[in-house]
Amino acid sequence: MEEYCRFALNCGVLTGRAKQLRHELSAEIGKLDAGRLITSRDTAGDVGVGQTVDKQLKRGDLRDCFTASCKRLSEGLRALAEMAQTIDASVANKLEELRFDAYALEKDIVVFSDVSEKIRRVSLYVIISSSLPADVLSLAGCCAAGGADCIQLRAKDIGDDELFALAAEFVKVCRDAGVLSIINDRVDIAATAGADGVHLGQNDLSIEQARKLQLTPLIMGKSTHSLEQLCAACDELPTYVSLGPVFSTGTKPDAKAVGLDYVVQGVKVLGGSGIGHVAIGGIGVDNVEEVLRAGAGAIAVCSAVTEVADAAGACRALKERIIAFKGG
Repeated sequence: MEEYCRFALNCGVLTGRAKQLRHELSAEIGKLDAGRLITSRDTAGDVGVGQTVDKQLKRGDLRDCFTASCKRLSEGLRALAEMAQTIDASVANKLEELRFDAYALEKDIVVFSDVSEKIRRVSLYVIISSSLPADVLSLAGCCAAGGADCIQLRAKDIGDDELFALAAEFVKVCRDAGVLSIINDRVDIAATAGADGVHLGQNDLSIEQARKLQLTPLIMGKSTHSLEQLCAACDELPTYVSLGPVFSTGTKPDAKAVGLDYVVQGVKVLGGSGIGHVAIGGIGVDNVEEVLRAGAGAIAVCSAVTEVADAAGACRALKERIIAFKGG
């Protein structure tokens, strides 16, 4: 489990939790009589040696290996806790606590890995800021056709019933086109409409609170505008963060541009966290390469695509620049 978090997910927080669990388990076993344990080993006389079942060691991928590890851990901890009761009740109680810690860790790793894999494939992320259903659905279809990998619905000043109806249609358009669907701010709408995720601002619910509302693993995005906010966000372990606004933007005219330096610094901070990122704010076809050179792995755009006559063409031009920069 620890190696899966470390090498497959590249997530320091989850790796640390697995390592801590391993050390606590070792410490408890260390309280038992090690000499008695080792001298009781009888490999040659063990009737279980050599016994196999069909497909016992067959694993399809790393995820299968991880799942098998989780099951062995929980089963092993249960057996150890029960047997330790005959030797040392305090050790047994601690082993039982560790079993439930292992269940919680497994859940958090599964939820994080499921959505992290999805966001890792995103290079062009489009935000549609409109409350007009016809405009939203038309733009979503055009952006998907133009190569957008992920589309966010940002619909303000609209009633909950209308927002849910619009979100449900938006999710369907995205799903049919094979792109990710994200709902801005509203985790309740994202969950009930079947969206792939939700994007939260600095004044919205925390990631921890939002996760309590998900029905299936949701991509959790978080806006950040400074290193202080970014470090705080990392502690929440979102799926991805937005870094920006990189340049001044008409979408949020009151937001101060943080510049390319924040992208450079942000990418460094995120190294080894397993958390994805998108650079956002005033980005278009003319300056997208500057942002990519600063280290951005994914680009988020709004007006550069949604406020032009040919949204699909604008997406296509941006995607081509991104692909060319990354070497195909």
